[in-house]
Amino acid sequence: MTQARHNPRIRYDEGCLAAHALNIVGDRWALLVVRELMLAPKRFQAIRQGLPGVTAAVLTQRLAQLAQAGVVVHENGQYALTESGRGLMPVLQAMCRWGAAHPGHDPRRFISPTALVISMTAMIAGAEGRQVTAGMRMGAESFVLRLTGDGILRAGTGEDGTAQFTLSGDGNRLARAVYGPAPLADLADEGVIGLAGDGDAAQRFVGLFRLR
Repeated sequence: MTQARHNPRIRYDEGCLAAHALNIVGDRWALLVVRELMLAPKRFQAIRQGLPGVTAAVLTQRLAQLAQAGVVVHENGQYALTESGRGLMPVLQAMCRWGAAHPGHDPRRFISPTALVISMTAMIAGAEGRQVTAGMRMGAESFVLRLTGDGILRAGTGEDGTAQFTLSGDGNRLARAVYGPAPLADLADEGVIGLAGDGDAAQRFVGLFRLR
């Protein structure tokens, strides 16, 4: 382990473990960079596409800081999370649930594909005993979401020929489909989303998600 990993940049001069964690990932954009890498490695420009408000200079700085802290590695032209970085998944999920309990969330603001999928892993409820393989296609990014009976939604990237259905659209449109009240068939008929495969299974699936 490098010396830099032992000594993250000090923002909070406290012995508190939470303050120590914030010294590592508490800078603006840092946790959102981790979010964008949580499901798959990405190139620099792909990370920026998921974070439209960040400048190239700030993103470069955050990636360098996260690499020094042992959270991110840069290999073969892509950035990927280390085991330490992947360990932040429960933190992101807890933040989704905590944020959903507080007013002021505006779903009309930009939602990246990865952000939507991670929120779904956090906000699913009553899924015990369900077995589902779902596909989601959002522009250049595709995801496979699986329920295997234990109530935990597991997400990965790519496509799976065994998916019972596939929903397609951008992050905001699919967030409307997953969390909104409108039936998927209506949204598909209106051209808001794409729906392929078993529509009834897809409707039952999105019925498992609640924001509040």
